[in-house]
Amino acid sequence: MALEKEKAKEDTVVKIKVDHVCKCYEKNAAATENTKIRVKNISKQFEEEKKDLLFSDNINPDAVIGGDKSAYVLRDVNLEIREGEFHIFLGASGCGKSTLLNIIAGFLETTDGAVFLDGVPVTKPGPERGVVFQNADSSLFPWLSVKKNVEYGLKVKHVAKAERSKIAQECIDLVGLSGNEKKHPIELSGGMKQRVQIARSIASDPEILIMDEPFGALDAQTRRVLQDELIRIWKATGKTILFVTHDIQEAVYLGEKISIFSAAPDAQIVKQVEVPYDYPRELDNEAVSEFTRGVHEALDKAIYAHGREPVDKSNLTKTR
Repeated sequence: MALEKEKAKEDTVVKIKVDHVCKCYEKNAAATENTKIRVKNISKQFEEEKKDLLFSDNINPDAVIGGDKSAYVLRDVNLEIREGEFHIFLGASGCGKSTLLNIIAGFLETTDGAVFLDGVPVTKPGPERGVVFQNADSSLFPWLSVKKNVEYGLKVKHVAKAERSKIAQECIDLVGLSGNEKKHPIELSGGMKQRVQIARSIASDPEILIMDEPFGALDAQTRRVLQDELIRIWKATGKTILFVTHDIQEAVYLGEKISIFSAAPDAQIVKQVEVPYDYPRELDNEAVSEFTRGVHEALDKAIYAHGREPVDKSNLTKTR
């Protein structure tokens, strides 16, 4: 009888342990399933002779990276992005935002670390990642019409003519370019060209839209219109969006989560901020304005995260 009680007790302990392990596994599995992109210990080093490309104008790279020191633009970056998330990379010019974006897109190799998409290592570009560049003029085919540009990726994938025409038209309608199907890029404004880029990316039905300062060269009014269009498209499609900007207001207006980068070299993501406001957002709202100021302060701290002293602006007065 005593042996039976002891055995029953042991069985109960084992069951509790098994249940605990299962629950922990289910919890971790659920978290993993919801993680679309995982950046793990990414570092990127460029050739020494190219180190001047890491810095903004008027900064002597030799003053920062001297002698035989390696030119790392990114150092040990870690990040997780949820499926369907609108994620912003925010940082000063030259801090490695676009470098990390290009690594995720598969255009650049890492020096150390890896990027995983749905748990699979990223080693090259793939159809599940659509890219929208800042300069639409260099990414659109000038000899093709709007519709033919949007159809191009589908044609490469050997989608039947009737089907790709149908998909292209749906995407053109989605980005608000109906009636412009037969125009060529030279006939379009900057904002319209960016809409063509977005439509072309969406037409191939990628799981992720990768956008490198796509509105940076546009005037303020066109930029705001396209920001609103992008939010509408994101909500309609549910795609994961990675968006690079150095504009703090744009980051707060668009993003669900903001990753703030320190300055290069050895740039890292030093802070992540979740934006707690529903769409559409009013930037002149008192609470949103206060939040934006907080992001601004966080970015200022991030720029000097490696111990550099802020630039003394007191002596920067103009001389006559």
